[in-house]
Amino acid sequence: MTAVPGVVSAALELYDAALSDGSPLRIHSARGQGALALDHWRGEADADDETLLARCVGPTVDLGSGPGRLVGELTRRGVPSLGVDVSPAAVRLGRARGGMVLRRSLFARLPGEGRWARVLLADGNIGIGGDLDLLLGRVAQVLAPEGHALLEVSGEDVDEVRELVISAPDGRRSDAFPWAFAGARAAAVRGRRAGLLPDEAWVSGARHFLALRRSP
Repeated sequence: MTAVPGVVSAALELYDAALSDGSPLRIHSARGQGALALDHWRGEADADDETLLARCVGPTVDLGSGPGRLVGELTRRGVPSLGVDVSPAAVRLGRARGGMVLRRSLFARLPGEGRWARVLLADGNIGIGGDLDLLLGRVAQVLAPEGHALLEVSGEDVDEVRELVISAPDGRRSDAFPWAFAGARAAAVRGRRAGLLPDEAWVSGARHFLALRRSP
């Protein structure tokens, strides 16, 4: 998770505390509620993640890198990589895995802008800020020409923004904040607006992915 315009600090504080102490969090919207996948994010890369990692050919930046599951594994494999996250706990955990992780908003200036071969937006991070056009425009700035953005997308054919609330076991709740949801079709359409051309779509287990290539 990374800081973006419109996301209240209380949500980040709950997320940061949960990463630090291992407590669960729930996410609420008008469509219902469910558990945040913190255990998965804190765990090791799995077979579905491998389909992303195998496509990380060349220097890779993981935007919203969380506890560093992916950037840590890329580092172990010798792939030049950088994680970016605003959560102090996420940055600490990512570095503990051996990854190079920068505590910064992805909307702030990043090292190597315009030269990254791959940009990762996994674990729902295409929702950051609730504005997919803005986010993909930022991705296009970070990528090198002919570089690829590797996105995890919704398995549903959706293109919408939902108001979310995070809650902790002790009853604390964040204020509502916007989060975007998009399936492969919608993400491809919006990617074209940013100069990112659909290149490949695939499914692994219950997860859906899309690769967008930055035009020359």
